[in-house]
Amino acid sequence: MSTLNSKNFLKSNAIWLVFIIEVIIFAIASGGTFIGPNNIINIARQVSYYGIASIGMTFVILIAGIDLSIGSIITIVNVVCAYLMVNMGVNMWIAVIISLALATLIGVLNGGMVASIGIPALIATFASQTIFEGVAYLISGGRPISGYDSNFGIFGRWALGPVPICAIIMVACFAIGSFILNKSFFGRYFYAIGGNEEAAELSGIRVNRIKYLIYALSGLFAGLAGIVLLSRSGSAQSTVGKGLEFDVITCVVLGGVSVNGGVGSMSGVVAGVLIIGSLTNGMILMDVSEYTQMVVKGVVLAVAVGIDCLSKKRQAT
Repeated sequence: MSTLNSKNFLKSNAIWLVFIIEVIIFAIASGGTFIGPNNIINIARQVSYYGIASIGMTFVILIAGIDLSIGSIITIVNVVCAYLMVNMGVNMWIAVIISLALATLIGVLNGGMVASIGIPALIATFASQTIFEGVAYLISGGRPISGYDSNFGIFGRWALGPVPICAIIMVACFAIGSFILNKSFFGRYFYAIGGNEEAAELSGIRVNRIKYLIYALSGLFAGLAGIVLLSRSGSAQSTVGKGLEFDVITCVVLGGVSVNGGVGSMSGVVAGVLIIGSLTNGMILMDVSEYTQMVVKGVVLAVAVGIDCLSKKRQAT
């Protein structure tokens, strides 16, 4: 029995063991710089925005969906929020609320295309990605927008003692995401729909409404990630979110959320976020080129999805 318990423990915590091994490798390779206090704080800042975005993506992938519009939502929130504050003189908090409302509305639009019209999630969210990348460029004219209220730094640059506020926001968002999945009936619906959508429909779950909710939440969390990134960067760029959706998807799938739906946990996603964040930071410390980093991240995503698919096949047999 103890051997069986050990195997179950290793299986359920394998992702955390991978993270620990990764930390040890980079700590040795960097001569201890990687685990220095300043670098740990830097990693916390770096992972905060795509950690927040990964929560909404987790919900989407749990129902066997996908949201490729996350990067463009981050971009449009950057541009719109900065434009409202700089070009229109809107109060910082009102600009944030308007921007988050816009992000949520984009999520609802995605949900409508997927649930009501029946467009495949891949195509629907890719269309949104293309549309809102273009809208962000039209608003900004392709130029950076900067010069907004210095107090806006509260979301991305400020800290409480040694702890960055953006990391606190990320932890709070993960706690909310975990509560939704583990303590709310909505969370049970997410798993049910991902496990068998037709059975969920027959059991009385209003699948289309849940899809609207999930894509709206994905938009909201992506919008919040955009606010954190804007605060951290100090200026809005019309290309800032380009490609971020793939980092987010990698974090979620690496964290054990099945692309086939119905399987996954928020704690696993936390580990996935830390692994990708540490991997990126460690490669930068090792002076690995940007293109090599892209190759490594692509391999990690392919391996994570491959393991998930092989696991699904093994269960089926």
